Amino acid sequence: MKKRRLVIRTVILLVLGAAVIYTLYANFTKDNKLKVAVGETAPDFVLTDMQGNKHRLSDYRGQGVFLNFWGTWCPPCKKEMPYINNQYQQFKDKGVQVLSVDIQESELAVNQFAEHYKLDFPIMIDTDKEVMTAYGIDPLPATFLIDKNGKVVKYNTGEMSENTVREFMEQIKP
Repeated sequence: MKKRRLVIRTVILLVLGAAVIYTLYANFTKDNKLKVAVGETAPDFVLTDMQGNKHRLSDYRGQGVFLNFWGTWCPPCKKEMPYINNQYQQFKDKGVQVLSVDIQESELAVNQFAEHYKLDFPIMIDTDKEVMTAYGIDPLPATFLIDKNGKVVKYNTGEMSENTVREFMEQIKP
């Protein structure tokens, strides 16, 4: 009886040990690189904004695109949105477009957020995370700077200051 119990415990420990080793191996070998690298053409997408207008990234060729992924629940996103909006006002007539992509939230939450911060740029919701997945976004906020030829010039994650937003828009001005 004791010998059988010892064998069962040993088998359980071996299975648990194998599971731990596999988990560690899987975590250390998984690909954590961005799916879209600097210098590559930004993946095209079509999303509909809060006013019902469709936005296709490739339609903005010839302009710089400040592509920002965010969420209403994200504290850094809340801080940087007024900066993005201020700089959008300065750069929209200079060939820089802001495309803002909320990740999987309700229209009500996004509209309330946009009204609260008085945002003027196009805001779209990536309801099924297709665009987020195509770009390999994690964590939020995340911003891609795309030049007039559709190439990714820079990728930034984390909160941006107003100066940073201004510098980024200056970099992609055609």
